[in-house]
Amino acid sequence: MHSSLSSTEEGGLARRKAQHLEICLDQERFGVETSSTRLDEVRLIHRALPEVDASRVDTGMSFLGIPCRLPIFISSMTGGSRQAYQMNKDLATLASELGIPVGMGSIRILLRKPQVIDDFRLKRFAPSVPVFANIGGVQLPRTSHDSLYRLLETLQADGIAIHLNPGQELFQPEGDRDFRGVLEAISRFIERSPVPVMVKETGFGIAPREVNQLFAAGASYVDLAGAGGTNWVRVESFRSDDPLDQPVAGEFDTWGIPTGLALAALGRNRRGILASGGIRTGLEVVTSLALGAEAAGMALPFVRELSRGGIPRALALGEELARVIRNALVLTGCTGVAELRRVPLLMGEALLRDAASLRADSLEKDRPDPPE
Repeated sequence: MHSSLSSTEEGGLARRKAQHLEICLDQERFGVETSSTRLDEVRLIHRALPEVDASRVDTGMSFLGIPCRLPIFISSMTGGSRQAYQMNKDLATLASELGIPVGMGSIRILLRKPQVIDDFRLKRFAPSVPVFANIGGVQLPRTSHDSLYRLLETLQADGIAIHLNPGQELFQPEGDRDFRGVLEAISRFIERSPVPVMVKETGFGIAPREVNQLFAAGASYVDLAGAGGTNWVRVESFRSDDPLDQPVAGEFDTWGIPTGLALAALGRNRRGILASGGIRTGLEVVTSLALGAEAAGMALPFVRELSRGGIPRALALGEELARVIRNALVLTGCTGVAELRRVPLLMGEALLRDAASLRADSLEKDRPDPPE
């Protein structure tokens, strides 16, 4: 089955994406970061005798089978509008300069409007780093998988992220409301995908039970994308003319599983876990890696720096992050990012308790339906 957009829907999509970008960039008018990652409840132990040569510390990682300079990726942000297309090209150029992976906006529009495909050819701007495409999970049951596979090959994508965003869809006037069949469609898509597949949330987190389901379906990576960063319920409420939407959205300001809690609940020995959602600093990247993530994703910080001062300013942010990560590795006695999984951690009692509770939920067997 093919997904299609009418010309009216195409225009609406472009307006919506432009509004998303405007709202996320205007911090004074729109408060879209409404929660906490809880990463501040974790501390790494300082080593006064690290026994490490700082010049030999390696901040690199492998992502989608491609070597990268830093354990950071630029999360898929947005697409569908002229400003967003230019932003994605700048992000790809930035990723190439920094030696890190980058995601593109949703390729859904290409199914209806293939003439804009050049706006998604990001590999030409970042030939040496991983570039991954992006599609909504809720669209997969109603979209031709073969068409998506062809797009991935045309775009020379190294992977694809399937994003899960039921919270955002519910608060989007034109959003989807039927979330049935998404996991089954993800599994079918992965079976024949020409590239590795990662599955991500968009800011409300993924519980351990669902992480297990996604890996069982064949996902190569699961990006927890927890609460603490951009709250897309809030973003959509700022777009709405309905006077009820903002107060209703406000009820969800602390909704979701914080990024730090989602990581703590999974433990430090799971492979394929990615962390994003509210990660803003180098030490938050390091903390996420120490909690078990293979890499940490950021989008809004880079987008904001691009809007303020172009690629040079965003590049300066990346180099600042690199320096913090390198110094933190030295001060914990590590010579590489994978070693962070083994460093001792000091974790707050509340975080430990909540992580145990969340972990227990994933271990429960499916309970039978109550008798009628």
